[in-house]
Amino acid sequence: MTVGRTLLKSLLAAALLAAGLQTSRADEWRTTSSLIGQSKYGDNFQHYDYVNPNAPKGGTLNSVLLGTYDSFNPYIVQGSPAAGLVGFGGGLLYDTLMEQATDEGSTSHPLIADAYKYPADYSSATYRLDPRAKWHDGQPITVDDVIWSFQVLKANSPQYSRYFENVTDAVAISDREVEFHFNQKGNRELPKILGDLAVLPKHWWEGTDAKGKKRDITKGTLEIPLGSAAYKIASFKPGSEVVWQRVPDYWAAKLPVKIGRENFDTRRYTYILDDNAAWLAFTKGGLEDINREYSSRKWATAYNFPAIQAGDVIKKEFQTQSPQPMQGFVLNQRRPLFQDRLVREALTMPFDFESMNRTLFFGFNTRTSSYFQGTELASSGLPQGKELEILEKYRDKLPPELFTQEFKLPVYDTPQAERKYLKQAVDLFAKAGWVIKGGKMVNAKTGAPFKFEILGWNDTDQVIASPYIANLRKIGVDASLRIIDQTQYINRVNNFDFDVVTGLFGQSDSPGNEQRDFWSSKAASAPGSRNLMGIKDPTVDALVDRIIFATDRDDLVAATHALDRVLLWNFYVVPQYHRSAVWLAYWDKFKFPDKQPAYVGADIDSWWIDLDKEKALAAKYKGSN
Repeated sequence: MTVGRTLLKSLLAAALLAAGLQTSRADEWRTTSSLIGQSKYGDNFQHYDYVNPNAPKGGTLNSVLLGTYDSFNPYIVQGSPAAGLVGFGGGLLYDTLMEQATDEGSTSHPLIADAYKYPADYSSATYRLDPRAKWHDGQPITVDDVIWSFQVLKANSPQYSRYFENVTDAVAISDREVEFHFNQKGNRELPKILGDLAVLPKHWWEGTDAKGKKRDITKGTLEIPLGSAAYKIASFKPGSEVVWQRVPDYWAAKLPVKIGRENFDTRRYTYILDDNAAWLAFTKGGLEDINREYSSRKWATAYNFPAIQAGDVIKKEFQTQSPQPMQGFVLNQRRPLFQDRLVREALTMPFDFESMNRTLFFGFNTRTSSYFQGTELASSGLPQGKELEILEKYRDKLPPELFTQEFKLPVYDTPQAERKYLKQAVDLFAKAGWVIKGGKMVNAKTGAPFKFEILGWNDTDQVIASPYIANLRKIGVDASLRIIDQTQYINRVNNFDFDVVTGLFGQSDSPGNEQRDFWSSKAASAPGSRNLMGIKDPTVDALVDRIIFATDRDDLVAATHALDRVLLWNFYVVPQYHRSAVWLAYWDKFKFPDKQPAYVGADIDSWWIDLDKEKALAAKYKGSN
């Protein structure tokens, strides 16, 4: 009889699904979530396979940051949040419903929520809270906290607002379960990415401070907030230092994602205004323990200081297998100067990557030619199959070359290449109504010069921009570089107050709702969004939605190819370069498993400190700062 009822129930569910009448709740609780298949750990996830589960706790990780900070609230556009706090996710202070895996793409494991479920039509998602989850004050993390966090983050955070655009509300199902409702069905990613929600303490934020003043989540604050994660702020000096202390009774310390990780007792962040002073702080010891190097020139020539020669600083390269970001000069279309696609294409031609890689980057870098570099999502050749079918709908709104030519960037591989590509740039400018007069590129009708400013904040901006500016001047384009302090730079970028900046657009191997924050028309008008170029294109909006509501992996790949191709052929950025490695130099007080997660290159949270070595190094280099 039981078998018969089970069979009848299955047949009924199949019939409802076929008729579009699937019920709103799913029956199957899931622990690990993945958008690209099953996690390698399966249901018996004990801990990451690369960690030392018995790693000792203790010691101090010292870090230096450039600039300053003025707030402990990272979820609003105003202000500069302190180190350890992030605008998306929980940072060091707050746990999220689930935690993104460090060694697998588009995969998450339980944290505050121990499981989730969703119906076959993807119309909602239900998360079940771990009853052990608690705040640092000992109070339990509740469904009310989750609902309140969803509401305030969607209302005040530009990233969360677009990430959860299709989530209409969150309601309590029980004292442990919260259900999120969607305004559209078929968004395969949305149930999973709700796990990225940072959960904030409602009772703390709706309470009052020591002076009896009511707190306000929409404003910046330097009152130390209540958190739930492995660390809490122990002390700070406004704008110049923040010290985090590991929570000894952290509720999630024995969860699989935490075992063998978050081993430092103290994390001290010191702010320094000058890039050169920050470098000297690392070389002398005491303020910066691990330096992630981005400069090829420094990696090749600068690591010869005394501590390196003495073996007290170690230099190591970690290979990565994650998608490579699009890094490029962003052409801000909010400026009339960059609204013509022909002009943007012309500005791509003078970027001589090959000479720069040879003379400045020591051959370490590779030219980036896709917004989804290093994945199957990157477009190539000519559009065909399902991708072509998707693009045909927008043929009359797209550059004709997109359908007939393979997208290729200039290659300066011969002495004649410079003349060839600079001439192409001049010809493109001419088609757009610009001509060279008296050695200057000017508007053919008004005589106004073609002039713009590249905004930067560090030495690398100088290195990248200078050769490009020199080539632009050869065709009469008056480009200049302006270096400002990091805080001013962040504020200006958040408010789109620039002509050109170097942008970095990182992607996952399963793109979805976050694409709205990168490219959508709504994001173009929202301060703090990642649509730095100011794209307002109905075709791009439609392709973003096509990705979000892809029916399966093959459909997602085809839709992403289409978007990638449209972004490339509209020349929104002048692509620069990437490399598939993380460069780290660190003081020899750390130990870590030989195996590190290739997806991220290195997981610093899996490292631990040899306290004897820490003490010896401190004594040896005492007074050097």
